[in-house]
Amino acid sequence: MEETIDAASTNTEILSIPDPATLASVLTEGVKNTIGDSRVKVTYEPEYVPAVPPAMPDIPLEQLAGMIKATVKVEVLDGNIAYLKIQHIIGEEMAQKVGPLLLEYIWDKVLPTSAMILDFRSAVSGELSGIPYIVSYYTDSEPLIHIDSVYDRPSDITTELWSMPTLLGKRYGTSKPLIILTSKNTLGVAEDVAYCLKNLKRATIVGENTAGGTVKIDKIKVGDTDFYVSVPVAKSINPITGKSWEIDGVAPDFEVPAEDALETAIAIIELRAELPELVQAAAALVAD
Repeated sequence: MEETIDAASTNTEILSIPDPATLASVLTEGVKNTIGDSRVKVTYEPEYVPAVPPAMPDIPLEQLAGMIKATVKVEVLDGNIAYLKIQHIIGEEMAQKVGPLLLEYIWDKVLPTSAMILDFRSAVSGELSGIPYIVSYYTDSEPLIHIDSVYDRPSDITTELWSMPTLLGKRYGTSKPLIILTSKNTLGVAEDVAYCLKNLKRATIVGENTAGGTVKIDKIKVGDTDFYVSVPVAKSINPITGKSWEIDGVAPDFEVPAEDALETAIAIIELRAELPELVQAAAALVAD
């Protein structure tokens, strides 16, 4: 990247671009083409202020509840199918704090259903600690499962993520159908959850190939300018595949346009529910 920036600094054509936003776009394309990583971006942000997450104790419980309700849609569809649309995957700390609200507003409604659809088509943010928290609800308490490993470059530390032995409320279990909806906009932590559950053979992915983001990205200020470079600083490595979903994204099991994913998922669940009867009928025909 340093070599790329040095080369760009001697390019008089680039230096003559008067509009900073256009220059940032040109630099982004140049960097992407050079290092082959679509996640690296150059932006011009004169008003940028680094976001500082508020301390958990300073957020009133009512406000937390409002945040969750704004990012999660829950309903039970025809055929006793649970539908959860999630835009942000909360971390374990927040989940523990708003536990009773989660049970009342979400989990108690979906737990008795016979199948579940997780809609990640608009999920673009989340916390790393939320990965084992969500995955564990769809696995058994024992044995514990190595879900993911995340290497953090700045600290040079690899953190292993494992399924959790105890959870708030009951688990959804391992036998009921689980389908995850994805789109080209599904990004980051949601991609990790989808990839983990797919490779654990616990979920079927329906929709579009995901964005191919990262679990952690840092925005670095370029000198004394208002230009910033966004760079991935951590990497997810799945213990089952030995690979990462980053850059290439998560490939669906059933590829359909994002707008058709929900309808397709319902059709898949209904077909699977009919399979035992179809097999029995086929066996009877063979016997006859």
